[in-house]
Amino acid sequence: MISIPNSAFIQYQNGLKNSGVDTAHCAEYAKWLRYYLDFRAKYLITDDEAESVRLFIEKLREKRQNDAQCKSAAHAVSLYLEMQKQEGFAGSHAFPSPEMESKGHAMGEGFNNSPAITPAASLGASDNTPEQGQQPVPIGSRTEPPSFSARKSQYSEAGYQQKSDSPEWDEAIASLAAEILVRHYSRKTLKTYAHWSRLFQRFLKNKPPAELSTADVKEYLTYLAVKCQVAASTQNQAFNSLLFLFRHGLKREFGELHGVPRAKRSHYIPVVLSRPEIDVILKQLSHPYNLAVSLLFGCGLRLFECLQLRVRDFNFDAGILTVHGKGKKDRTVPIPESIKPALKAQMEAVGRLHDEDLASGYDGVFLDDAVELKYPKAPKEYIHQWFLPQKTLTLVAETGEQRNYHLHESQFQEALYHAVRKAKIPKKVTSHIFRHSFATHLLQAGYDIRVIQNLLGHTSLMTTMIYTHCVPVRTVKEPKSPLDL
Repeated sequence: MISIPNSAFIQYQNGLKNSGVDTAHCAEYAKWLRYYLDFRAKYLITDDEAESVRLFIEKLREKRQNDAQCKSAAHAVSLYLEMQKQEGFAGSHAFPSPEMESKGHAMGEGFNNSPAITPAASLGASDNTPEQGQQPVPIGSRTEPPSFSARKSQYSEAGYQQKSDSPEWDEAIASLAAEILVRHYSRKTLKTYAHWSRLFQRFLKNKPPAELSTADVKEYLTYLAVKCQVAASTQNQAFNSLLFLFRHGLKREFGELHGVPRAKRSHYIPVVLSRPEIDVILKQLSHPYNLAVSLLFGCGLRLFECLQLRVRDFNFDAGILTVHGKGKKDRTVPIPESIKPALKAQMEAVGRLHDEDLASGYDGVFLDDAVELKYPKAPKEYIHQWFLPQKTLTLVAETGEQRNYHLHESQFQEALYHAVRKAKIPKKVTSHIFRHSFATHLLQAGYDIRVIQNLLGHTSLMTTMIYTHCVPVRTVKEPKSPLDL
């Protein structure tokens, strides 16, 4: 995909702001512009700019983009075309010259005589779904056109930086965020706590934080339990968020809550898939989603643990995978022998992709904490690259950098959803069900539960004990229904 030069990108961002475009939409506008530039560069489009935009929007509609997305894309492109006519605009060279277009046409390099696009050159040709009987090919190039059917999958900030109508609340949430960052909590925790704090602010209609009391918290939790009828886990999450806000954001004692209706926590038995069911799901998945499922089930990983694997985490000589779990707790699990060839093939593909990115001058991968400040060259080093990278680089709206991000969870969940539907599995299948199946299958194989506890990374054995309910009893005293006596 065409990269927008930094100078042109900055001018474009400034032009968006001058045109009244909301700052929150600037990254989306830049994405549509890059898609449009790539669309024009790869295929012979009429010199009429209005006609080229029309063809681009038609292609978006073919890719099932809704009216709001098409309208946003058209606005983004039209603004760029207007800026291009201005003197001194750095992005004037982004379009292919007529000579290059005619040269490509003469050479027959995928161009067509008509303004329309040939079916073979459709933007959907980049789908990674293998045909029946064909082996999936690991991703190894970013030269493929983007798939517009995929959800937005950029590296997103926690969202706590957004401002509201109350400067006092903004200051309190900024203090909360600073306390979370000092403790090195995850970005998801920061996002969740900030989200509940904002909802609490909205519920109180911007009541000054200095005037908050325990009664306000009690009223809000009662509202969630009685009016909203939220689940027990949701209510507890809100409670913990407000507790952290009071103690660390506002530097005040939370106090005791009496008379607050608490949702009863359910005790459920995990859903488990059989090995034939897992094999059927794997057959319905294309690369790299089938490889991700193999890691989830074969190593008992959480979804974020799988997607955030890096090259450095694999030790094929020792047959060990290092997993970076919740709470900054690392553990090691054995690499499944059956998928070692596929893992090594993916590793080679990541290496080729890394060489291609270095040649294109990309800005490296996203790293945790302040690693990049201490080691400026680390983002471009091979060992830090994602094991499951995205097909395209991610544009950082604030800096205009092209960064490498891992496969987004929404893309995986969407692929898994369609695979389960095709496989006709009569169970509610989520990414976490493969972790449940990992533990249950090991129990059925006779492994000690403390070994399974270490492999799963559970702090308490009681957490692992829940999987004993999934294993059928094989003793003489196995309970039976009276109908079977």
